[in-house]
Amino acid sequence: MATHNANNERIKRQYFAYLKEARRYSEETVDAVAKSLARFEAANKYRDFKAFHYEQAIAFKRHLAEQNSAVSGMKLSKATLHATLTHLKRFFQWVSMQPGFKAHVRFFGAEYFNLSENETRIATARRHKAFPTVEQVRHAIACMPAVSDIERRDRALVACTLLTGARDSALASMCLKHVDLVGNCIHQDAREVRTKFRKTFDTYFLPVGNDVRQIFAEWVTLLRRDKLWGNDDPLFPATEIVVGADRRFQVAGLKRVHWNSAAPIRTIFRHAFEAAGLPYFNPHSLPSTLAHLAETLCQSPEEFKAFSQNLGHEGVLTTFNSYGQVASHRQRELILNLGQQPRRQPEADEIAEAVFRRLNPQPGALPGAAT
Repeated sequence: MATHNANNERIKRQYFAYLKEARRYSEETVDAVAKSLARFEAANKYRDFKAFHYEQAIAFKRHLAEQNSAVSGMKLSKATLHATLTHLKRFFQWVSMQPGFKAHVRFFGAEYFNLSENETRIATARRHKAFPTVEQVRHAIACMPAVSDIERRDRALVACTLLTGARDSALASMCLKHVDLVGNCIHQDAREVRTKFRKTFDTYFLPVGNDVRQIFAEWVTLLRRDKLWGNDDPLFPATEIVVGADRRFQVAGLKRVHWNSAAPIRTIFRHAFEAAGLPYFNPHSLPSTLAHLAETLCQSPEEFKAFSQNLGHEGVLTTFNSYGQVASHRQRELILNLGQQPRRQPEADEIAEAVFRRLNPQPGALPGAAT
């Protein structure tokens, strides 16, 4: 039974290069596209892409809808179906314009990978994502041990995430020189720190508790003063693993190198929340925690803009749309209180004045007056 098609592999390699070099997609995105193509090829018995016909797209949609997830054991979600079929649609549209394929693959044949409008709405709907409260994160930090250097590192890592809302990939690549304890900030320089969309910005410590800042400051001081580490050394170094006398792997302290990925950070978060008797919240859930903190603390548009900018968002709408969704219990509370709160009726003069200001932005100008 065929397990690959040489002609397909060649055109796929060209497409992956196009995504990576021309479209500048990340390795993770290219890998996701490769997985979608592999699913289609396996279901299509590795037929040559030049033999693509819209009926293959229809058959594959039916096949994919019947598959079970390897994680949950249930049918694949609409979001997975939508992502997979979108990858295939874009691939065959690109293939239809390549030399040697134009006479075989029709551009509009790729349209048959579309889901129905209802299925697309289900797949792309925004849903509430669970995130911890500031008190829950503080409780998890308080429950973390701090005897060994590794335990101090882990506790300082969670504290730093709450202080700054930094992404796990950024934390894994930060150096000591990026921390300014005097200025209470971290310089996220995209030349060295793996920030989202490679943006460079300063993150100032957020008001989440002096004890949280103290934990992080003590860790930085430990590295700089006690261990005599330099500016280019990692802020959160990897764990050093050695072979012990019993020929087994064992932990030997900190290794003066960065983590290769953010996976260890997610493991640290999992252990921290489980040890505190709380459900697991990944590092990426904390920006949502901080966005809701901003809704509580900020009293002016300028303050909210500063808070949003501190999280690395170019606009406040990013904070509102991505992280600022009102939690269900808070939504219920607000709605139920709407009819119980006494509200002052605006005077007619106030309404007229507001309308006048809206229609005439220039001070002193009369409605309809020539400028």
